[in-house]
Amino acid sequence: MSVLTRDEAQTRAQLLDVHHYTVDLDLTTGDETFASTSLIRFTARAAGDTFVELKPETLHSAVLDGEPLDTAALDGNRLPLTLTEGEHTLRVSTTMRYSRTGEGMHRFTDPTDGETYVYTQLFMEDVQRVFAAFDQPDLKAVFEVSVTAPEGWTVLANGITEQQPDGRWTAAPTPPLSTYFVCVAAGPWHSIRTEHAGLPFGIHCRRSLAPHLDADADEILDVTRACYDRYHEKFDEPYPFDSYDQAFVPEFNAGAMENPGLVTFRDEFVFRSAVTDTERMTRAMVIAHEMAHMWFGDLVTLRWWDDIWLNESFAEYMGFQTVNEACSDRFADTWTDFGVTRKAWGYEADQRPSTHPVAPDPDAVPDTASALLNFDGISYAKGASALRQLVAWMGEEDFLAGINIHFKRHRFGNATLADFIDNLAAATDRDVHGWAERWLRTTGVDTLTPRLEGGGKRWRLTVDRDGSRPHRIRVGVYDRDAAGDLLLRERVWADVPQDAPIPLDGPRPALVVLNDGDLTYTKMRFDEVSRETALRSLSRIPDPLTRAVVWNALRDMVRDGELEPAAYLETALAHLPEETELAVVQGVLGFARTQIADRYVSEADRPGALATLTALTRDLLRRTEDGDSPGLRLTAVRAFIDSATTPEKIAAWLEDGTVHGGPELDPELRWRILARLAVLGAVDEAAVAAELDRDPSATGQEGAARCRAALPTPEAKEAAWSAMFDSDDLSNYLFTATAQGFWQPEQSELVGPYVPRFYPAAVALAERRGPAIAEAAGRWAFPSYAVDAASLSLGERHLAQHPMLPALHRKLTDQLDDVRRALKARD
Repeated sequence: MSVLTRDEAQTRAQLLDVHHYTVDLDLTTGDETFASTSLIRFTARAAGDTFVELKPETLHSAVLDGEPLDTAALDGNRLPLTLTEGEHTLRVSTTMRYSRTGEGMHRFTDPTDGETYVYTQLFMEDVQRVFAAFDQPDLKAVFEVSVTAPEGWTVLANGITEQQPDGRWTAAPTPPLSTYFVCVAAGPWHSIRTEHAGLPFGIHCRRSLAPHLDADADEILDVTRACYDRYHEKFDEPYPFDSYDQAFVPEFNAGAMENPGLVTFRDEFVFRSAVTDTERMTRAMVIAHEMAHMWFGDLVTLRWWDDIWLNESFAEYMGFQTVNEACSDRFADTWTDFGVTRKAWGYEADQRPSTHPVAPDPDAVPDTASALLNFDGISYAKGASALRQLVAWMGEEDFLAGINIHFKRHRFGNATLADFIDNLAAATDRDVHGWAERWLRTTGVDTLTPRLEGGGKRWRLTVDRDGSRPHRIRVGVYDRDAAGDLLLRERVWADVPQDAPIPLDGPRPALVVLNDGDLTYTKMRFDEVSRETALRSLSRIPDPLTRAVVWNALRDMVRDGELEPAAYLETALAHLPEETELAVVQGVLGFARTQIADRYVSEADRPGALATLTALTRDLLRRTEDGDSPGLRLTAVRAFIDSATTPEKIAAWLEDGTVHGGPELDPELRWRILARLAVLGAVDEAAVAAELDRDPSATGQEGAARCRAALPTPEAKEAAWSAMFDSDDLSNYLFTATAQGFWQPEQSELVGPYVPRFYPAAVALAERRGPAIAEAAGRWAFPSYAVDAASLSLGERHLAQHPMLPALHRKLTDQLDDVRRALKARD
């Protein structure tokens, strides 16, 4: 299959003006394939040759202006077209294959009740798996979609759908859309419908999840309405589509997809087990993120994929900011969660060999395969951080004024980075073009370090910068009171680089926190006194966002080899039991468990690291016995299970069906315990099968796959390996679950022989199954436990010597860099 190049897209955009698609899909033709017909009306501005894309199981016919085309001319995914100047119609009839990888038209049968659902995910170039199209973002057109579905199904689409007397469903014509936004979701959905601001709103899930969606429907719809209203306060342009549906769909690869009028979410957001308020806030943020795309991405769309950050960075920033504003009565400061979780994702991505600018040079994104690699922590978290810094620098009023100019100038069209910056510049006297060049066209993370000089009660603060970007930051200055608590003396604004040191009146501060409030994107270090204060008194800092900034600094220091992993664990043991912000607890525990205990400490020191985590989680469990902090207790229970080195305690919980003092074990906790017991060799296949009988749901199937792969027997490992790499039967989710169970540090001798087998197996698998499974293989099936020079050398040789799918190459490049960093931390 040929990937589309930027040059080809530009040439085709100069030749064609695409007006209208009529798409007809028949989902009643069997379990493996469906019928697809597309009728495209377009204009050729001149005579010339071009092509239309499709990836059919069978191409039945293609008719251009009434004349049949040779179907044998289909070359991979391209059907050549020779055009005269003027109006044309192209009708293409195909049989298409359903997907089990979350790409194209994904088909899923729910093991709970046997009901089947299908939905489309057409991002980047997967529309070709569903119908023939001129597949590039700047050839927008109106779409009219009709679907023939089995009896008892409901069909959702970008516009309002109606069932016709002949059993077909027709969707209202859309405004002009890019091809990758077309969406269909069909099945016996459980639906909750309402109306807001004169528009139909709906939320949908598979029937087996109906009780769980019903339980959260008020919260989901309240968040949706609040964000919708807040965006209408921010944006002059009204919501541009005829309805707003949100479908929670199974085995979805992304968190969500911003299809106009029909946003699709992974249905793990329909919580069937207990979750924390932080997880609920994440769901709210994703709702807000996708709604922001209705304007930035859907109404105004990038011209080519080098500007993907224009979609994702904007939606990421707006998602957190809008939930912070519109849902403040339900959720605490969302920016604390952003700083602990999302921002760390950006920092990690930006320090790898595969880093790239937020807005890469167009030549760096020559085709769709390379563009797909940029959906990472840079395009999301770093870009959102850059926008937050931009707002701090130019002011929110001017920022929103520039955004509204952008919408007005490019509504239902396409725009570039240059357009965006020009529109922001039209709303401010600031040098936005210069800012963009230094922030959006550069890579890497700056590091800011405070330097204090003076004595007595007269001190001067200088901020040293290792890097090149300008920063507008707030500096927090803290004193210690007689009880040992840290009190904020003042917050001062600083522009880096500085014109002059900042005078600080009073005694030498006990703690100086650069980037207090987390308004910029930078690593932060401490002066000598502040470092000691941070390590000894972190829990005494009054503001949770400031504590998050300090924890992030300590995290970066561990990753950079400037703070011993054991020191981070001891700091967590000392201060996390006093932490009140759940996002901070989850972030610190997650880093300590998955990075420090599993990778950054040596095999000999790992039991001690797990013992520290066990002691820490016991402290948290004791603190939450009164039931006042259910989210914190749930977090502690999960971490205790994951860190268990002996089976007795968690096995007793499983036997009793409850944790002493709560909570009762729901399906998520039962599978979590069983997975850890499998790693420890304390259960067998019979126990896994019995639990699957108890919970035969799709989540139960994934839990069983994870547990079976984690069993410490040669037979279990070989069976799991064969399921992943020797056959193509596993869906994307079952592949991931199996991979998550396979590699375990406790089983290094058992899984060691599979390390050299991984690379050739992953390359072959990626070639067969495509980018989604390639990414999953590189992320989840990589032997990340193997932190040693020999494994690193093996991976580097294979990466250098063997061609592979770009998605896999990028993932392995990042994984091997993480191994190098872990080795440095161990040294």
